[in-house]
Amino acid sequence: MDKELLKSKIKINVYHITSASNVALHKHLKYDEIFYCIKGKGFGVLENGEEELIVGDAFIVKESIMHTLRSDSEMWVTSFLIPVTD
Repeated sequence: MDKELLKSKIKINVYHITSASNVALHKHLKYDEIFYCIKGKGFGVLENGEEELIVGDAFIVKESIMHTLRSDSEMWVTSFLIPVTD
């Protein structure tokens, strides 16, 4: 496994989710996604339920699983898309 190639495929984002945000359920092929709550509170949502997130919590979504985020107030999260390797 080429470490530098793997590092180059990791995608990092920051999202601000408010009560007005409407992020559709979606999935990622060939990537797992890790969300880390850095401010506020909200929920990591899967097809069959949701998990409350507060500062310091992580929400991990495996490849091809439908997911979204929501908040009744506001939440800031970092997101890491990690390539699935064989």
